[in-house]
Amino acid sequence: MSKTILLTAGGTGGHLFPAQALASELQRRGHVVELATDERADQYGSAFPARKTHIIASETLRGKNPISLAKTALSLLRGTLQARSLVKALAPDAVVGFGGYPTFPPMFAARLTGTPSILHEANGVMGRANKMLAKGVTAIATSVPLKGLEKALAGKCIETGNPVRDAVIEVAGASYPALSEDSRFSLLVFGGSQGARFFSDVMPEALAKLPEALRAKLRLVQQCRPEDLQRVAEAYAALKVDAELHSFFTDMPKRIADSHLVICRSGASSVSELTVIGRPSILVPLPHALDQDQMVNAEGLASVGGAWPIRQTDLTPERLADELARLMTAPETLKQAAGAALGAGKPDAVARLADLVEQVAAGTFVVKGDGA
Repeated sequence: MSKTILLTAGGTGGHLFPAQALASELQRRGHVVELATDERADQYGSAFPARKTHIIASETLRGKNPISLAKTALSLLRGTLQARSLVKALAPDAVVGFGGYPTFPPMFAARLTGTPSILHEANGVMGRANKMLAKGVTAIATSVPLKGLEKALAGKCIETGNPVRDAVIEVAGASYPALSEDSRFSLLVFGGSQGARFFSDVMPEALAKLPEALRAKLRLVQQCRPEDLQRVAEAYAALKVDAELHSFFTDMPKRIADSHLVICRSGASSVSELTVIGRPSILVPLPHALDQDQMVNAEGLASVGGAWPIRQTDLTPERLADELARLMTAPETLKQAAGAALGAGKPDAVARLADLVEQVAAGTFVVKGDGA
């Protein structure tokens, strides 16, 4: 029987891509999908498989300044009132939240209206917004076992994995590209949907320190912020590095599959895509994060042998040049790490999450033990 499911996610790729994957799967199963998010998602709106996208007011909690806190509270209150009206109008069978502060108003509105709800936590540690919502939801879907989880919430948790987009599934488990002494070395560098200035700063200096013979073998694909493209391109041209630079890649899953090594942040979506496709990586967690979620994600993949995490403060051009030289001359190490990453992947995560959504929407989900 067809159900109406309201998905809600922060307006960045890390939150929207898993929601997009679930939306596609739910529609394949004959359900109606609606999306509630913030204004940042406009760039994704035309591609998101929902009947309609609803923009809800929200605000990220920043600092402890009384004025900032008051502004955030007012914005979240306005968003909650908007979301409550939306939930009453749509009467969804379930609301599913994917994290970020834009998730807060619709998820809280679900609680106020008694609508069944699911909170999806993509990282290895629960974020601040999700912590505030967790006690009021019907179920919690996790990508991996959560670090530091309250015992009272354990009974609500179901480990589904982190859904990846259809484009990732299309290249899931693709054979690791052959690598010999004479072949080119494909290196992919990215820092999230908006790029990362840190990589634009450190990569040219690191490649300048790489032995010329190894530098000549590189085929580099790198994501840069628009304002950094020209200076980075000029630096690589001076080094005679074969480089393709863009501010955004629409075919990122294929780029990952074509790579021998990936250097990137360790957001949940990036780590999930690396594991489903099966590629080795140098992971540089976003520094200064209050929850240190990216560090936890990176350490999790490193623990199975699929990645090498390096803190940003430790990743000097000299260190990066040394790591690249070591890995570019160790094809078996890279291939083993690719296999280890693949072994940690959950390509069926979207189906498992969709199963949970159907259970919650039908009222058949049962909390385990004393987790109520």
